[in-house]
Amino acid sequence: MLRVLVKAPCQPTESVSKVKRAILNLFPDARLTEGEVISGEAEDLERLAELLRTQRIRDSAREVIRGSIRDDRIVLHLNKQAALVGKVSFSTLSPLGDIVVTIEADDIAAVMEQLTPARPGA
Repeated sequence: MLRVLVKAPCQPTESVSKVKRAILNLFPDARLTEGEVISGEAEDLERLAELLRTQRIRDSAREVIRGSIRDDRIVLHLNKQAALVGKVSFSTLSPLGDIVVTIEADDIAAVMEQLTPARPGA
């Protein structure tokens, strides 16, 4: 079982379409609903894994993910502005609010390996 929940506040000064685009840049299969908070669910982590690989931040992302594991879930805060341009940037409470990603799975270790495979000898 893999479930990816995403949500991001949409401030009055922000464009709803841009906040949605930011989420969809990371999770193209997300089914989103609009409101003060744009939220939805996705099932595929491949785009996120690809971005971590192409940005060459898998090692640091692995540490962030490891520190974000709570029981059977991973909770990540991602920067909306970076996501809008197709980049992953881990965030901590930016003024406009973050994209909060909650990944629930039966095997969290497997999800971490999918997103950030360990390097041989590391």
